Amino acid sequence: MATTPELQDRPRVLVVGGGYVGLYVALKLQKKIANAGGIVTLVDPLPYMTYQPFLPEVAGGNIEARHAVVSHRQHLKQTELIQGRVTSIDHANRTAVVAPADGGDNFEVPYFDVVVAAGAITRTFPIKGLADKGIGLKTIEEAVALRNKVLERIEAGSIMTHPAERARALTFVVVGGGFAGIECITEMEDLARAAVKNNPRVKQEEIRFVLVEAMGRIMPEVTEKQAEWVVEHLRSRGVEVLLNTSLDNAEGSLKLINLPDKSLAQDFEADTLVWTAGVQANPMVRSTDFPLDERGRVRALPDLRIAGDEGIVENAWAAGDVAAVPDLSGGGVGGFCVPNAQHALRQSKLLAKNLWASRWDKPLKDYKHKNLGAVAGFGEWKGVANIMGIKLKGGLAWMAHRGYHGLAMPTVERKVRVIFGWILSLIMGRDTTQLIDLDNPRGAFVMAASPAPRPAAAPAPAAAPAAEKPVLEKPALEKPVLEKPAKAGDTAKTDAAMADAVKAESKESVASDSK
Repeated sequence: MATTPELQDRPRVLVVGGGYVGLYVALKLQKKIANAGGIVTLVDPLPYMTYQPFLPEVAGGNIEARHAVVSHRQHLKQTELIQGRVTSIDHANRTAVVAPADGGDNFEVPYFDVVVAAGAITRTFPIKGLADKGIGLKTIEEAVALRNKVLERIEAGSIMTHPAERARALTFVVVGGGFAGIECITEMEDLARAAVKNNPRVKQEEIRFVLVEAMGRIMPEVTEKQAEWVVEHLRSRGVEVLLNTSLDNAEGSLKLINLPDKSLAQDFEADTLVWTAGVQANPMVRSTDFPLDERGRVRALPDLRIAGDEGIVENAWAAGDVAAVPDLSGGGVGGFCVPNAQHALRQSKLLAKNLWASRWDKPLKDYKHKNLGAVAGFGEWKGVANIMGIKLKGGLAWMAHRGYHGLAMPTVERKVRVIFGWILSLIMGRDTTQLIDLDNPRGAFVMAASPAPRPAAAPAPAAAPAAEKPVLEKPALEKPVLEKPAKAGDTAKTDAAMADAVKAESKESVASDSK
């Protein structure tokens, strides 16, 4: 397998993944590495980075989908970009195998340093019917599809007359009571309520929202008292919150069971099933020679170098959701940093500094963060926050949520787009336009370009007996008598005679009047 000749032949820092960590590492290093004679190469199957905390608002119609992503090529001017997927890494030989996004032949990319920033994917369980019926909320495409699904089901349900079919169309289920699940179901609920206001055929009480959480509480990132308030808030909005409950089967109807006894809790039908029950490290790291922990994450030191039982792996770095980074602040889960945007942002900046420092044999710094807290938005003017011990809820928490994420959004131009979009949404209301044909953009053209089938020819009627053709007599035409035209002399004589006649008639008229 040969290296593609299009790649630059310079000492390379290979960044695997273009999410939060990959984008910021490339942004911070591209100029420095280029000036030193090297090149930063970023490999990702997508041409953009997705700011995942905004996905619930995209699904709810409060943020334009394009504003929640950052273009790699627009902002990484000095980075070599490859749109593809790293399928394996052989660090012993400093090579990675890349599968192009367009399905072309795989090729090898040599490197000097590697940054593993492949992120996480949705974690699922072997539940029957889940893969066929469910949808996640990890990508911008999923958020847009979910928004369109909610609007389409409301529109379709509004003309259904069968009660069971109508109830199925107007029922929306979210599995997972973490930040993503709570923000998702509240934004969906706001979107659905706004759509129903414009549809007189659907009543607000017909819309059903169900939140399913396997644990005895929701949102472990906030205090237990705040979590209880969130449950009360959701129920006041008509959302059914089912704690200690799990999805057991999604084939046909949804079968929910109680935990831990696994007795049947509910059995109902729903067309919309959203799965937000956790994430797992990108499985591509299993095709590397890096040390992994029991959860499939790359093992890393506090300074973000990859290390295993045999010691430090030189010139190899990892951060973000794919890495098991020790939490020196004493928090986290199992002594490691939890996967969220706050850690990814801070780790990426430190990783870039440490990688550059290692080139000059300078001391490296450990990642130790001060937890700023957590913020969550539940639709417009609703939310909960725990900021450095200050507990907020309602409108203040919602403003804190938007303020934090508005500033955390990468690049100035994206910050401006998002903030102006929020302002327009507050003034004009959330966008409830349904773009259902995005899944099949060529449908209208294919229909127009395909010849319409010809209708079957009708059978020819039985022939009537031939009638005798009447014999028509040709009418006799009289030959016209043509007068011979007068000669010029004859015409003069005729004119003189007519003048004499007029004079005689005039004299007779005068004589008659004198009598």
